[in-house]
Amino acid sequence: MEVIIATHNLGKLREIREMLKGLKHIDFTSFNDYPGSEAPEETGQTFEENALLKALHATETLGKWAVSDDSGLVVPALKGAPGVYSARYAGKEATDLDNRKKLLEAMQGLEGISRNAYFECSIAVTGPEGFKKVFKGICEGYICTEERGNNGFGYDSLFIKNDYSQTFAELAENVKNRISHRRKAMDKALLFFEQMHQL
Repeated sequence: MEVIIATHNLGKLREIREMLKGLKHIDFTSFNDYPGSEAPEETGQTFEENALLKALHATETLGKWAVSDDSGLVVPALKGAPGVYSARYAGKEATDLDNRKKLLEAMQGLEGISRNAYFECSIAVTGPEGFKKVFKGICEGYICTEERGNNGFGYDSLFIKNDYSQTFAELAENVKNRISHRRKAMDKALLFFEQMHQL
């Protein structure tokens, strides 16, 4: 059985592949295996809507099962920003560094609980004949005042999970992949794929 991971994001693709590697009965491919394939514009108002948008697009255009992730950072003190605009917080062509700089500037002067934040992830699974299902995960923590660490991507060098002292970018990849928002959502998706295989 083939399932397309509907992303071009290499960091995200690497994490998802690592989390799914135990499913030997499924061949996970990606848009990179289908030249010319492109993800649709993310027009949803929630992570769930965007995840479904991308997975459904992959299923409809390629005729295969698909799994897609939409995730981002939510800072309640910033009215939920960057939220669904996490990847383009500083503009459509923004780099991860641009987005982190904008976040630090927006949070200047904020202290204590005002620096609380959480990563949210929605993973959508879609298939032929209109099948769709979404799995969610959240990882709570706070934003530090300067970048720390060289691992990860996105906002990882600014985010410290509750009960930890290192940013996601300072943690070893296998540690981050065990405790992250994506891991929590993916564990639910893994259970679904395992049950589907047993049918």
